[in-house]
Amino acid sequence: MNLFKAASVISLFTLASRVTGLVRQLLMAAMFGASPITDAFNVAFRIPNMLRRLFAEGAFSQAFVPVLAAMKEKEGEAATKVLIDQIATVLAWALTATCVLGVLGAPWIVWAMASGLKQSPDGFDAAVLMTRWMFPYIVFMSMVALSAGILNTWKRFAVPAATPVLLNISMITAAWLGAPWFARMGVEPIYAMAAGVMVGGMLQLGVQVPALRKLGLLPRIGWRWSAVKAAWAHPGTRQVTRLMLPALLGVSVAQVSLLINTQIASHLTPGSVSWLSYADLLMEFPTAMLGVALGAVLLPQLAGARGVNDTDRYSNLLDWGLRLVLLLAVPCAVGLLTFAKPLVATLYHYGAFTGQDVQQTSVALAGYGVGLLGLVAIKVLAPGFYASQNIKTPVMIAVVVLVLTQLMNLVFVPMLAHAGLALSIGVGAMINAGWLLVGLIRRGMYKPLPGWWMFTLQVVAASALLAIFLIWAANRMDWVAMADEKLMRIGALSLVMIGSAAIYFAALAASGVPLRSFARRAG
Repeated sequence: MNLFKAASVISLFTLASRVTGLVRQLLMAAMFGASPITDAFNVAFRIPNMLRRLFAEGAFSQAFVPVLAAMKEKEGEAATKVLIDQIATVLAWALTATCVLGVLGAPWIVWAMASGLKQSPDGFDAAVLMTRWMFPYIVFMSMVALSAGILNTWKRFAVPAATPVLLNISMITAAWLGAPWFARMGVEPIYAMAAGVMVGGMLQLGVQVPALRKLGLLPRIGWRWSAVKAAWAHPGTRQVTRLMLPALLGVSVAQVSLLINTQIASHLTPGSVSWLSYADLLMEFPTAMLGVALGAVLLPQLAGARGVNDTDRYSNLLDWGLRLVLLLAVPCAVGLLTFAKPLVATLYHYGAFTGQDVQQTSVALAGYGVGLLGLVAIKVLAPGFYASQNIKTPVMIAVVVLVLTQLMNLVFVPMLAHAGLALSIGVGAMINAGWLLVGLIRRGMYKPLPGWWMFTLQVVAASALLAIFLIWAANRMDWVAMADEKLMRIGALSLVMIGSAAIYFAALAASGVPLRSFARRAG
């Protein structure tokens, strides 16, 4: 299997997901702007998303995929299918209980997440109602994570990568058709977005079923109590559970940081939560297309290499992933730092989204840009530990970084308001990534191949040329004032993006970087 090709497939579908996600946000920005009611939706939507990242894509995937890949390598597919059935049974029961508790406890969850919404009682009540509507979304997405882990281990990357598009299409339909219909019915239009989330969750799970059935790996869930006890007693289930506990703590650290930041933002100027959400979406373009794609491809391969004690292949996989991160994440970070305002203005400055909203979202985006390299690198470095079923080390690092991030908030937020929250996350990500890298090297798990210093110098030099071009382009025209010339502004942005790619990759080629060698990596 060609790893670059596999990662490219995931990146392509991730791009489609992010583009449709951007269209979703554009519609929301134009229709609802940044207000207490949009803050309410963003908080309500963030709660099941937080749990998804905590349980589904976070602790569960980190524990499940290494065990699944190792069992497939050592014991074969028949034994692995038994493990899948047992894990699915335990997961289904746990999700049902979680969903019931979440719906009942919605007022307390919203208060813990964003008590500042009480500045607008209607906003707080709307957040509680939408949380109850959307909480079952965690059930669908956890099962999607189970399916994705199975399909990725069997090197079927396309379906898991494509499914997020369905959520965005559902929410776009909700904003375009549902919100006006709700308004005509005398119902708050933003409630249509909550309905769109639920439909999107059902669609994402539904498309996994044919892919799993084709492989003969569709999980069989036991609904009798005896089946649950048998599933819990399975050695693989116990191993996944044992690994999940530290993984849960590690992922919880990131979500606690998000919770604290949302709580702080809810007490700042109204609209702060939304400004951070709009900036976060743009920042997720490179983090998802690079980090998530590489992590999804590398984790099963790394776990398989560790399962058969192939240390050279394990180290070489990490080296390839990290070089690709440096090659692609550095220019993206340069773009966010030097070209944030034109990006935000071109993509969001329509309808209810004002020039002030452009400015506030831009400074948040630049704050995230400081840590983009770290955010992407973590997606490669952390699987280096997970594949060895060592989850405690990344957890310890994450806990310390959480403390450091909140200490930075004490300094940055009074000076930069909501942008200080984004900057703290960015700096914290760089510290986290650096610590993980040092840990892998000191343990002898990763031995960098020759040529890193020259490669880094070549990337930095090409990125410097890119920065000069982007600073010139950002100041060449008033991007905010071009609100009435939408097509011209979009065309200008497109030309700048094409020019940026040409300048960067031409500079790399001229300096001797063998770009084609990255595409030849086999798993």
